[in-house]
Amino acid sequence: MRESTLERRLVREVERIGGIAPKWTSPGNRGVPDRIVILPGGKTVYVEMKAPGKPLAPLQERWKRKLLKLDQRHYKIDSAEDIERFIDEVRDI
Repeated sequence: MRESTLERRLVREVERIGGIAPKWTSPGNRGVPDRIVILPGGKTVYVEMKAPGKPLAPLQERWKRKLLKLDQRHYKIDSAEDIERFIDEVRDI
């Protein structure tokens, strides 16, 4: 499954549970996660979409560490199963 297909599915599933998942671009800040998932109740989660089996790039790893250090939630999603698991987890946060 292509990354773009997974990304569309993620957006659809997030909207289904009442959230939004806008694309995040930050000029001058390479490596930021692909999506900011904004959920009801003031919950925000950062998501990096990858093609199946692909690892995070070094700049993406750096952003992940920065976000986790700030007590933010960061997910790497590279499969339909990851999307299902993600939706299950964010419902409980």
